[in-house]
Amino acid sequence: MIAGLAITIAFIFITFFAPSLAVLELGQTLFGIPLGLFQTTPVIYALEISPLCLRAYLTNYVNFCWAFGQIIATGILRGVLNMDSQWAYRIPFAVQWVWPVILIPLLYFAPESPWWLVRRGRIEEAREVVKRLTSSKNIHFDIEKNIALMVVTTEHERTVNAETSYWACFQGTNLRRTIIVIGIYSIQTLNGNPLRGYSTYFLEQAGLATTQAFNMTIVGFAVAIVGGFFSWVLLPLFGRRTIYFWSLVLMFLIMVLVGALGVPQAESPKPTYAWAIGSLLIVSSFLYNCSIGPLTNTLCSELPSALLRSKSIVLARWSYAVTTIVASVLTPYQLNPTAWNWSAKTGFFWAGGCLISIVFTYFYVPEPKDRTTAELDILFERKVPARRFSKTPVDLTEAIYGDGEKMV
Repeated sequence: MIAGLAITIAFIFITFFAPSLAVLELGQTLFGIPLGLFQTTPVIYALEISPLCLRAYLTNYVNFCWAFGQIIATGILRGVLNMDSQWAYRIPFAVQWVWPVILIPLLYFAPESPWWLVRRGRIEEAREVVKRLTSSKNIHFDIEKNIALMVVTTEHERTVNAETSYWACFQGTNLRRTIIVIGIYSIQTLNGNPLRGYSTYFLEQAGLATTQAFNMTIVGFAVAIVGGFFSWVLLPLFGRRTIYFWSLVLMFLIMVLVGALGVPQAESPKPTYAWAIGSLLIVSSFLYNCSIGPLTNTLCSELPSALLRSKSIVLARWSYAVTTIVASVLTPYQLNPTAWNWSAKTGFFWAGGCLISIVFTYFYVPEPKDRTTAELDILFERKVPARRFSKTPVDLTEAIYGDGEKMV
């Protein structure tokens, strides 16, 4: 992470001082390299340093950071909207230098992942990290038991499948787990996120002035942050699968309504239709950021095996990148009045994506709430159907004893 942040400083120089569009494109392309690291490593790190009770909150928080960054970025772009000089694009690039300066010193003092240390046989170092992360007032937390469970889980997974290459993600029970995390990350696109990503342009095509469209976009991101806080309220009350599934159902209804409003808006444009469509997008932003968005990080960090977690998330992020590229090509055509000119009727297209997501979630996405990594390993090895995960009892001795012989 520290190396990635250091590299971003150099790549920002390229974009800030770019003398031509070609150099600007080069800088943006190179910037994507550390960005890929930032999209995967924080989620894995958040899960591996947190106890079971905080696992969902910390992985969930990653999405909150994305929403917070989006509102800052949109606010800056709104501030330079009326500038005619080169600073209209240089200022947004320059602001990016702030984050490495703040984060690199903080990361220097951050502990290493205890799971990473256990996988490399550095048990004593892992024990020291867990001690450092545990409050002296927390007398109920058993550090030795926690380390022992990490060791047991790691050895059990090595016994089931000793290979830890990317190919191992597509073998045995890991294939099912890989399909699930790839599907979940793809749902981030299929639920209509590209439409929200083009919300400013979309609202302009729906009939709002440019300034009003920018303001509505900022409101949408502000609501997204509120949604991030609200997701923490939902986590202890409902299962991850329950929140995720019903949020997709609600998102499907919202996209149908957006498409339905687009029909009369196309025939007889009125400001009331434009404001109604904008309001629905804001509601969808709140819904996404209190459920689908944050739970993507939580589910995709919890469901892979400990040995293949980082590789599984990399594959899932790759699938997300592919679907996003496809959507980034399609969405401008859908919204552009000189192309397909679907305008708000694009909502029907993403309603179809939501429907696919609902079916996938019902049959494939299991419930990992209150389950340790070892328990999830056993459930996948037993080939328990996704909808029965939460009700299936697990005997952890199965993770300790294999074929009657003690593994650890």
